[in-house]
Amino acid sequence: MAQFEKEIVQAVLIADNNVWNFKPLSDEGSTALLPLVNVSMLDYALIALNRSGVEEVFVYASLYLQEIRDHIKAGIATYASWSFKMTVHMIGGEGCRCFGDAMRDLDAKALIRGNFILMGADTVTNADLRPVLDQHKRMAKFDKGTAATLVFKECAINARTGNELLIAVDKQNARLHYHQRLRMNHKEARYQIPLDVFLGNSCVALHHNLLDPQIAIGSPSMLSLFSDNFDFQTRDDFVRGLLINEELLDSRIYVALLPAAQYAHKVNNWPSYQLVSRDIINRWAYPLVPDMGVYKLHQQYVFHKDNIYKSHEAHVSKVALRENVVIQAGSHVEAGTVISDTVIGENCRIGKNCQLSNVFLMANVTIQDNCRLEHCVVGSSAVIEADCDISAGCVVGAKCVLPRKTKLAKTLVTSSPSTQRRAEQEQEQDYEAVELEAIGPQAYIVSDITTGDPDDSDDEELLPQQTLCIPKMGDLMAPLDDISYCSDVSDDDDEGSRAVTPLPDDTNIFLSEVIDSLSRGFREKSNPDFLILEINSSRYAYNMSLKEVNFNVVKAVFGMQCIVEPANNNVLVAISAAFKQLGPVVSNYIKSEEAMLDCLKALEDVYEENPLVQEKISQIVHYLYDKDFVSEDAIQAWYAQLGGQEHAQLRQSLVKLVDWLNQSSEEDDNDEEEDFSE
Repeated sequence: MAQFEKEIVQAVLIADNNVWNFKPLSDEGSTALLPLVNVSMLDYALIALNRSGVEEVFVYASLYLQEIRDHIKAGIATYASWSFKMTVHMIGGEGCRCFGDAMRDLDAKALIRGNFILMGADTVTNADLRPVLDQHKRMAKFDKGTAATLVFKECAINARTGNELLIAVDKQNARLHYHQRLRMNHKEARYQIPLDVFLGNSCVALHHNLLDPQIAIGSPSMLSLFSDNFDFQTRDDFVRGLLINEELLDSRIYVALLPAAQYAHKVNNWPSYQLVSRDIINRWAYPLVPDMGVYKLHQQYVFHKDNIYKSHEAHVSKVALRENVVIQAGSHVEAGTVISDTVIGENCRIGKNCQLSNVFLMANVTIQDNCRLEHCVVGSSAVIEADCDISAGCVVGAKCVLPRKTKLAKTLVTSSPSTQRRAEQEQEQDYEAVELEAIGPQAYIVSDITTGDPDDSDDEELLPQQTLCIPKMGDLMAPLDDISYCSDVSDDDDEGSRAVTPLPDDTNIFLSEVIDSLSRGFREKSNPDFLILEINSSRYAYNMSLKEVNFNVVKAVFGMQCIVEPANNNVLVAISAAFKQLGPVVSNYIKSEEAMLDCLKALEDVYEENPLVQEKISQIVHYLYDKDFVSEDAIQAWYAQLGGQEHAQLRQSLVKLVDWLNQSSEEDDNDEEEDFSE
């Protein structure tokens, strides 16, 4: 009978990840197929799912579909270890822009029939996920609102790779109450956790030493939640949205911690790529080791002491292989070369008297004599001519040719004179070309400002402090403060290391996104309801309080270009036009007296930043009063708080308005008294 049929264990593997952090290599192919110790990251993920008893996998991708499909077919044809007892389906989603779109597309296709494992193709783990899946099923029977179980792993190192987080969990049932991702280039001195987390729960445990390998067990309702909430764009949006609206959505998230003996890590940037490669070579992720034999049921390497993995078909002539070295078949190394902590792909050629340390060479790379390479990645078919010095986190793209005696540090290099702003060749969409600085006929420097993810922001809108940088490789043993994750590109050795520009905090990013949404909405005359949904989506993404939202929405309206630089310097006309279109958006947030005070406090910041607003501040406040955005009581309470020398000029500008309000109030009181006496 149907009720006794065995439930098939299904999994979803998202292959579209990290198209920004792995530039320029991500412009040349899918990051899911990026070799990690000479095995593609997609293979590691498929092996992990096969080891967890998964019977049916749906690999979802919107970019480089044919490449991924061909790779899966080739794996099946060569008897890949993951191809036994597991069926792999390739799903393509045209127009998919984010993780949330992929989940909504999966929901529309109705391919998932029950609880499922959700992973990214860039997750490397040797964990058996069957106990976690069973735990999720038990909890789903007890709590019908169980949406997902998130899987985390305790950190083993102090260096941050962008996957660390802080969570608050109910110790009794492992229910998640708070979730905050930690920034890789920051050391938080303190954390701000809502008091309700502790007041509303009797037993809460805080975990600040966890890694998020992007593994989850999803209920069937998880996909429908994405479909019902189109502002869920990332997995973090989903988590924050459910935590903020648990009662409204009637959905809850639970947590499972992997045992200490199991390994899990997400490879989402070059530092984590370096870290996971080292762990695989050192056999911390066993049985995911270089000599495991993924294809053709045989091993590629012979394992020697000091973690040296050498193929039978590699030719090494009197070379000093110190430790942690992997050399694939067909590669040739000349005499006098010293290699340590390095992965060499197939058919590479390395000349005489070279020094390689913490280097990752893809297939068919040529390195000529007397070169020094350290903490760098070299793409397939690249050529590095003699006497070059490449160090400190450089990434050399495929088919690049570096001229003789080139010296590079903290630099991204591509082979094309223009870089594609969007990796969507298969969709044949238009893209913007940016001219790059040439260091050779087939070598062009990609500056940090051109590496920004176009889906997140437009370069024209970037503030100076928001320059986007790709995290660079460094010494894993160095303290966090000594590793330059984000550095400026420089060819001048005499300049030394430039100061690292700090990334903007969540509030500044939120403000920038709201300004962008309102500017676009004002320009296109968008429906205010749609703008409110966009702002709420950003609020969930950056965990903003209602007070912060009130403040920044008002500040964003006055931060639009049409008000900052109005036509004929007539700021009052510009403000009137902006509020005529965007007034419903502001009114949605500025409702109570407390919110009105937030509005006026935002006006304080605008007053300091915009000289045109300084000249007309009294008329602007009067306009807000006339249009019922702020009340008389709110203006008077705000005016009373403007003390000290720093607010003297602002108080002076508002004196006549406040006196007029007081006089009007007294007249109204007198009229009421006369009416009462009659």
